Amino acid sequence: MFAVDCDGRNVTTIEGLANDSKADALREAFVEHGAVQCGFCTPGMIMQADHLMRNGCCGDTGSIKRGIEGNLCRCTGYKKIVDAIAAVSGAPS
Repeated sequence: MFAVDCDGRNVTTIEGLANDSKADALREAFVEHGAVQCGFCTPGMIMQADHLMRNGCCGDTGSIKRGIEGNLCRCTGYKKIVDAIAAVSGAPS
């Protein structure tokens, strides 16, 4: 999404999840599964994972993979990220 498309909309950033228990669980799972990447990738992945979980889009690892496919990361092969999201959402891995 382009920044201009956010005009007049509410935007939540990673800092907006600072006191959120679901986001806390995601952050912990990312650390536990070794899914923590650079300072660009991790916040975006956590934001997308939070969105997927809030909208019930984590039924299985396939839906998690589809849900994060727009978040490009040069740091990883995504498996640890998918595993971390699945652990928190309860999706079978």
